[in-house]
Amino acid sequence: MTDQLPVPDAPAVRAAELAAYLAARMCHDFISPASAIVSGLDLLEDPSAQDMREDAMNLIGASARKLADLLAFSRVAFGASASAETFDARELEKLAQGVFGHMRAQLEWGVETPGVSKPAARALLNLAQLAGGALPTGGTARVRCVQEGASIAIAIDATGPRARLRPEVLAGLRGEALAEGLHGHWVQAYYVHLFLGDAGGRVFADVNEERVLFAATVPA
Repeated sequence: MTDQLPVPDAPAVRAAELAAYLAARMCHDFISPASAIVSGLDLLEDPSAQDMREDAMNLIGASARKLADLLAFSRVAFGASASAETFDARELEKLAQGVFGHMRAQLEWGVETPGVSKPAARALLNLAQLAGGALPTGGTARVRCVQEGASIAIAIDATGPRARLRPEVLAGLRGEALAEGLHGHWVQAYYVHLFLGDAGGRVFADVNEERVLFAATVPA
């Protein structure tokens, strides 16, 4: 099944709605490690749980790293890094690998362009995260990015057992308002649709057995 963006006459989503859904999505990502840090601190303060002090410190450390990785990733992927217009591909790989460090899937990064524009950087990070989410039991997401004339071409091939893409993600990539399903999965895909469309780019999704392929083009 192949889906291409943009789709003409797609129903619009109000800016305030989109902002609310994006904020909720990020809060959902952050709340788990933040809560785990609090749980670890509670254990440290519990006089009856001093034998679990090492476990508590490990929980706090791992959760703090996850939270820091997600915050650094989201700052660029969702556009809050306001000053930069071009991004070093090595820094983008570091951000993406940080997020994949907390997933079951593995990431192979093959970006040949040393620096990319903001829309291309956002596309790389968001599509890489979507690819990792499409591999719930593990697998490999292979990221490729090359400049072809005045365009940057991105391809992300996610392969693994039970590879799948939620219907709401496909709807978002097509630029459709959510009819059913979870907003947290839909809004990231819809956001990709919006910023690539605004930049004059497009995106494809192809779903097969044990494989999900994302491809996008964006002006260099």
